Amino acid sequence: MDLRQIFLNNIAQTSDSPLALEFVDSEGIYLIDKNGKKHIDLISGIAVSNMGHSHPAIVKAIQVQAGKYLHQMVYGEFVQSPQVKLASALIETLKGFQTSSGHSLDNVYFVNSGTEAVEGALKLAKRYTGRPEIISCYKAYHGSTHGALSLGDEDFKRNFRPLLPEIRKIERENFEHLDEITSKTAAVIIEVIGGESGVRITTKEYLKAVSDKCKEVGALLIFDEIQSGAGRTGNFWAFEDYGVVPDILLSAKGLGGGMPIGAFIAPHELMNVFRDNPILGHITTFGGHPASCAAALASLEAWKKEIRPEETKRKGELFKELLSEHPKIKEVRGQGLMLAAEIGDFDFLLKVIQKTIKNGVITDWFLYCDDSMRIAPPLTISDDEIRKACQVILKALDSVEA
Repeated sequence: MDLRQIFLNNIAQTSDSPLALEFVDSEGIYLIDKNGKKHIDLISGIAVSNMGHSHPAIVKAIQVQAGKYLHQMVYGEFVQSPQVKLASALIETLKGFQTSSGHSLDNVYFVNSGTEAVEGALKLAKRYTGRPEIISCYKAYHGSTHGALSLGDEDFKRNFRPLLPEIRKIERENFEHLDEITSKTAAVIIEVIGGESGVRITTKEYLKAVSDKCKEVGALLIFDEIQSGAGRTGNFWAFEDYGVVPDILLSAKGLGGGMPIGAFIAPHELMNVFRDNPILGHITTFGGHPASCAAALASLEAWKKEIRPEETKRKGELFKELLSEHPKIKEVRGQGLMLAAEIGDFDFLLKVIQKTIKNGVITDWFLYCDDSMRIAPPLTISDDEIRKACQVILKALDSVEA
């Protein structure tokens, strides 16, 4: 029995048609199959491999840490150097930013994934405010554990009810919906740039209005930067371009350099509520795993040395310029290297994606936006590689019948 069949038989499947691609190696922006063919990775494992695959500094950091120690004790009990160094480095990226209440984002809680970061943030908001209600936006994806799933749209959650009660939904950019934020609201959770909705950029005016409303009623503002953070849109945090600072900031995906990690970041004044009533108000066994923290720190340091925010933004504009020329592409949205190319009918889009994959460029679509192609390559992609990838996409558009 070959590996593919074992995969289909023994690995739990999440759809009737997994891509079932098999790669045996990787390097930079490339995934390499068993025949040695290089495939351009235009999705980075869904905005994970921001510094590319097998980055030597990240690989070395993992190897060095594995030779020292792996698991020691549940999170927060022992002083572990990788956690401490990474927390310090993350807080340094947030230096000078203050919440609407005048606090600094200076306390990090490490977890294992994005959905766990969401769960921790929801608990923190409820515990700090003493309120039950959470407000999220339509067509926003925050994860698939019960609390995070509760924030999402009905198609993905109806068969898993009962979920969290007192979740309210608002339409992003609809200023009238801000009246839904009241003295009952513990927190509003919002993506600065909507990921699975097809890369929808929130306006500065709207984010400011949400922040003002939260401050008015005493609710907390949570920014989900699980996809948009770690340099994906240019600056290390997407919110840096908006002049609005959240009370709680979420990170994962690209943070770990390919290793599993997540984090929610908040002021000490908030995070301290987990210390008592009850003690161990939030706990995790493997959150902040030493190898993951070492990889994340190496990834952050590599980003500082090798990536310029303005270059990431310029590369995004190059994608837009090259792809917008094709008449079958209606729009290329996004910022930096978090992009969506709107093509139209899903059946046609699927054929185009299948063609691009066959011709050596890996891409896909979005959970809440099946008319657009996802473009989120490693930030290390060169101009020539962008042109090559775009040529493959444009040829696929020409060869597939609508």
